[in-house]
Amino acid sequence: MRTDNRTVKNTVVSIYFILIVFGILLATVFKSLEFFVDSTFFVFLGLFVVLVLFHSIAGYFEYDSDGAKIVILNKGLILTEYINYRENKIEFARHQLMGYKIKDYFFYKSLVVLVKTYDGKQVKERFNVTLLKRRKMRYVKQSLRKTLKENSKGKQG
Repeated sequence: MRTDNRTVKNTVVSIYFILIVFGILLATVFKSLEFFVDSTFFVFLGLFVVLVLFHSIAGYFEYDSDGAKIVILNKGLILTEYINYRENKIEFARHQLMGYKIKDYFFYKSLVVLVKTYDGKQVKERFNVTLLKRRKMRYVKQSLRKTLKENSKGKQG
């Protein structure tokens, strides 16, 4: 099964654009009006915090379990064609999956995957699934649950 959240890219780019235009607009308004001098710093600090939070939330997620291996990919949505920043990719055989957990914070959702490496160690990988739609998240859970069930049957039999 393959799924991703590429449809939210246009929305994310639009929100980035609106935040930057809003910041420029505030800079020009605060510069021309003299009575907002005391609160200008706090307004820009708040806008910067919102921009940083949005940047941490906005990410591309891709899940592919069609072949013999499961591939999970996270990367940024802006400038990914030019600069490959924030990429997190894991590719592992189905029998290596040990477990998974979905952590749901107020503004952020993450998928934590526990994978057993070939040398016997267990590795935890975190993926940002905040912008993944609920229906697609259900498909990812279903696929991971099915793989874990197959792995437990293989150990018993």
